[in-house]
Amino acid sequence: QVRLVESGGGSVQSGGSLRLSCAASGYTYNRVCVGWFRQAPGKGREGVAVIDSDGSTIHADSVKGRFTISQDTAKNTLTLQMNSLKPEDTAMYYCAAYCYGLQYAEYWGQGTQVTVSS
Repeated sequence: QVRLVESGGGSVQSGGSLRLSCAASGYTYNRVCVGWFRQAPGKGREGVAVIDSDGSTIHADSVKGRFTISQDTAKNTLTLQMNSLKPEDTAMYYCAAYCYGLQYAEYWGQGTQVTVSS
């Protein structure tokens, strides 16, 4: 059974940084696409950054140069380092597994809230 548990969300001022972590279990970690998605109030869920099954990373244009996705396969953890945060980054952030690029994923964590104030 796939299980994803996020941590590290919170509130920060514009320009600040946060680090999200996801503890994953229930599958062979380094053989599937894993990543981060987010959903802002009143908007659809969007892909933020993913690590594909071949190890390549994809970051959404809106976060390139500010966010970095990484994974520790030994510990089965996924991390999203978020720098230079903007108010428009405010959203619920979800860890995901078995993703299809930035478009969709089959398994989701419960989410962690990120709020950026101006």
